[in-house]
Amino acid sequence: MPSSAKAPTLLTAQDCTGQIHLVIGSNPLASARCTKSIEVGAKPIVIAPAEAEVHYALLKKIEDGEIRWTRKRFEDVDLTTFGREDVSRVVDAVFVTLGGKNPLSTHISKLCRRLRIPINVVDAPNLCTFSLLSTHSDGPLQIGITTSGKGCKLALRVRREIVSNLPPNLGTAVERLGTIRRRIWEEDYRVHELSNPTLDNSDDDAPSQTPSFNQLVSESDHDAAKMRRIRWLSQICEYWPLRRLASITDADIDTILQSYAATSPSHHSATSPLSSTRLDTRMFNQKPLIILAGSGPGSPDLLTIATHRAIQTASVILADKLVPAPVLDLIPRRTPIHIARKFPGNAEAAQQELLELGLEALQKGMTVLRLKQGDPYIYGRGGEEYQFFREKGHTPMVLPGITSALSAPLFAAIPPTHRSVADQVLICTGTGRKGAAPSPPPYVPTQTVVFLMALHRLSSLVESITGIAKPPSSASGVANTSSIVPSAPRLEPNLAPWPLETPCAVLERASCLDQRVIRSTLRHVVSAVEEEGSRPPGLLVVGRSCEILMETGGSRWVVEEGFRGFDELMPGDFYLMEPSG
Repeated sequence: MPSSAKAPTLLTAQDCTGQIHLVIGSNPLASARCTKSIEVGAKPIVIAPAEAEVHYALLKKIEDGEIRWTRKRFEDVDLTTFGREDVSRVVDAVFVTLGGKNPLSTHISKLCRRLRIPINVVDAPNLCTFSLLSTHSDGPLQIGITTSGKGCKLALRVRREIVSNLPPNLGTAVERLGTIRRRIWEEDYRVHELSNPTLDNSDDDAPSQTPSFNQLVSESDHDAAKMRRIRWLSQICEYWPLRRLASITDADIDTILQSYAATSPSHHSATSPLSSTRLDTRMFNQKPLIILAGSGPGSPDLLTIATHRAIQTASVILADKLVPAPVLDLIPRRTPIHIARKFPGNAEAAQQELLELGLEALQKGMTVLRLKQGDPYIYGRGGEEYQFFREKGHTPMVLPGITSALSAPLFAAIPPTHRSVADQVLICTGTGRKGAAPSPPPYVPTQTVVFLMALHRLSSLVESITGIAKPPSSASGVANTSSIVPSAPRLEPNLAPWPLETPCAVLERASCLDQRVIRSTLRHVVSAVEEEGSRPPGLLVVGRSCEILMETGGSRWVVEEGFRGFDELMPGDFYLMEPSG
């Protein structure tokens, strides 16, 4: 019986060099579609009325000549007049950013299907003949993830998870392996030519027959040698660890090619994961114990040994929502875990739920681990929980964690203190009790300020410390930075405003493989986060120390992706941790 499930889509990789992509709309999504088209070598043409509001990033590319803007409303003939001459002026692809509910989107989709023009309509899978994948490009290596329109954010997450586990320089390794493959074919072709000389010799003085003229030649000899070489390359790609492949240099290519002479190429199996015999140290009928522990900024390699031991031996674990997955992966499968269900408007109820779950487990004689992000006592409500459990007759054991307030700047090459630049460090919260805005700190030129839990209200925070509102947008959609208008001052009396050119940095998912750093100034940081998007958890660092080791080079902001801080450490150099069975 045939299945009613929709058939999977066919994933392909297209060469779009020189193609004409028609983009309908002028919003941020149109800007993103144009950026992607330019990246793959296509020429985007934007169709939008002259009076339309144009996203500032899109307008900048139009002014730079990267994008052509046709200032008019869409007409049916646009599909067959803006294309390349060699394909009868038919456009190569259409991107509609108006949304699926706009009648024009449905109309354009029908036209494109009739003309067999690939079309993509934002948030309308039923109107699309193709969709864009969440992609990672590293030279010739491209990885694409799609959820078939079921969840764009999830596709981004899956892509990040995959890419973060790839070794650096893998794209370069792919290029080099391609070179090896090409040289194999070239050498095979050369060997074939040498073993089959041209019968019609044009040299008048050459003998009519060579000594090997009548020698029996077996094609199987050449084919066997060629297959052995190709099989050897396949074994390298299949069995070598990716990190070994990524470390291949140009000098290694000759060595690898010389290994063809081996009669039986070595089989290299992937390095087996480290494993060790674990003993269950959980003691039955033990005294109930509550542990408040910090999981550090994100990487499991930064857990304290005490916290790691607590994770392995706890009867039940109550974890914050922001404790990263690599740390949670260390929890034995036998151990029950509860994740805080905190979201805006439910923080207090979720906190109380965890306290009650912890108390219930203690009353059963269990060891309860309250696992927190960072350090329990740095905006982790550790003091409140200590008081709660102590009043119930259970004095907690507190295990410190590396707070992101001090470690995240380190991973972003920001020294919070630096001689003659910053002699003070202030850690603040960007969100007060019940979501209220806290009082802004005063401006001290020699102070580095770290704002935790502030990115969701970054705009109002910047306004509160500078006394200046976000620049208004012009009719074209571009921020008018030349005429910044002071807002209603929120500064307290006699409180000096922070200069707009003060360096700052947004640090997200510190010490995790998908860490991101956005370096900017107070003038541009809000626009930077709006354009680049948010990747919680994150924090804001403000002060002159942000530009001591790294500078933006005159750009409004600079984005730095990834964290490889521990790659150069050998496995035996630090305490290795691995998931429990």
